[in-house]
Amino acid sequence: MMSRPLHALKHVAAMLCLVASQPRDVHAADMGADKPPIKNRAALVTPASQSAALLAIQCAGERAVAVGDHGAVLLSDDKGANWRQSRSVPSDVLLTGVSFVDAQHGWAVGHHGVVLHTEDGGETWTLQRVDMQADKPLFAVHFFDQNTGVAVGLWSLVLRTVDGGAHWTEVTLAPTSDGAKSDLNLYSLFADSHATLFATSERGRVLRSMDQGATWEIILTGNAGSLWTGTALTTDGSLVVAGLRGALLRSVDRGTTWQRMKLPLNESIAGLASLGSDRLIAVGDDGLVLKSGDGRSKFSAELRADRIALTGIVAGACASAETPIGLSLTGPVLLGKQ
Repeated sequence: MMSRPLHALKHVAAMLCLVASQPRDVHAADMGADKPPIKNRAALVTPASQSAALLAIQCAGERAVAVGDHGAVLLSDDKGANWRQSRSVPSDVLLTGVSFVDAQHGWAVGHHGVVLHTEDGGETWTLQRVDMQADKPLFAVHFFDQNTGVAVGLWSLVLRTVDGGAHWTEVTLAPTSDGAKSDLNLYSLFADSHATLFATSERGRVLRSMDQGATWEIILTGNAGSLWTGTALTTDGSLVVAGLRGALLRSVDRGTTWQRMKLPLNESIAGLASLGSDRLIAVGDDGLVLKSGDGRSKFSAELRADRIALTGIVAGACASAETPIGLSLTGPVLLGKQ
């Protein structure tokens, strides 16, 4: 059987892909079955964390929390001007997603199915879940409240908890509407104002759940490439997803149908954020910073002079509207400053 390579990260433009050594038709539970298990280790507290590759960021109240390589968790209390490392992170795996429900309670996920939890705004973390025997990574996490959360990742892996992450249940996805097997890598999670949850994935698919992750439907957007990020605009409730080769799609009917928007550049998009009043900002490959004044059709785009690959973005209480916080393969970046 022919197998396609396993992309082990949520992709960051076309250049951020880690290809696992196992073919896709090898079951994750069998990976390394004849080898001693890798030991979980705590992340090192080191100045090198300031320049770690970072893949996800979210506001915890007015604090920005970013996660990334080797268990790096960075905190900023001054809208991204200065950063410090969390005092205690009990795993040094690559962290790929983070979600906070308030200023104190948050979760981070990553490789080896790691789930971390904090109750002090990211200062310290506890380990809720890990499987060092088989690396079946989680790429994104979203919590609705302190109890109910969803994490997604490799090969249609969907996990759900109703007790704050103490226990997780795997959710099985049905085949797609065109009959294809749902073996999709799921890259990001975001919710709209109706608490409908969306996951972006491969082959232009968007997954939608109207019951907080208990059941899902797979929607064909008409786009052929991977979709790596998504957001809901705060004013009109429309949805935007984006990904490979500058694909940016908008839905005005809660994800049922999608329309591709014309952009001035075609660099891959890795992060989206809503700036309010339907203003949208996107970041991606080659230092791409894409801005929209109406969230619909008028976009301006520039490539940063340093051409650094931008991997994520956050706006809101923890970031300045003039200089949103971006992420890169070498640490956090204040957008608008080079």
